[in-house]
Amino acid sequence: MTTTPATPTTVSDLTGTWTLDASHTRVGFVARHAMVTKVRGAFNEFEGTAVVDGTDLAASTVTVTIQAASIDTRNEQRDGHLRSNDFLAMDEYPTITFVSTGVRSTGATSFDLVGDLTIKGVTQSVTIPFEFEGAATDPFGNLRAGFEGSVTINRKDFGITWNAALETGGVLVGEKIVLEFEVSAIKSV
Repeated sequence: MTTTPATPTTVSDLTGTWTLDASHTRVGFVARHAMVTKVRGAFNEFEGTAVVDGTDLAASTVTVTIQAASIDTRNEQRDGHLRSNDFLAMDEYPTITFVSTGVRSTGATSFDLVGDLTIKGVTQSVTIPFEFEGAATDPFGNLRAGFEGSVTINRKDFGITWNAALETGGVLVGEKIVLEFEVSAIKSV
């Protein structure tokens, strides 16, 4: 008789190696535009792995690599400008990376993911609060876990300084960028 392992209900139940499912994960961002509205976008090509140690969460690791060219704001002209040297300089810096330096439990289903975010060749430490949304076995037998988190960064801290002044005062692009993560991960080991 085989025993089916219990479905994880807390972060400490997630011990193992997990791979981001890019087709069910969103790596997005929100930026203030023209001081009056927000532009939302996402990166469509990325990969990532998490190795979770449920008995010692601090020993867990996460790595994510994003292809800068996959930026998508649903506007070709804007996307081209964001790929240029004014913003991501994707020809020189084709990837954006995140490498964890620590994980801290903040509750049974929440944690802070701390790590080095590198954009345009500049690395800054960020802390991203995450919530574990639950786990389930999909129809193909894969154990999936869901997470949501977000963090606000200042794009100037990463050397992304381009802007244009508005006639009415202010600037075209806000400095603060909200990074949003809606993650579906599949347990591989």
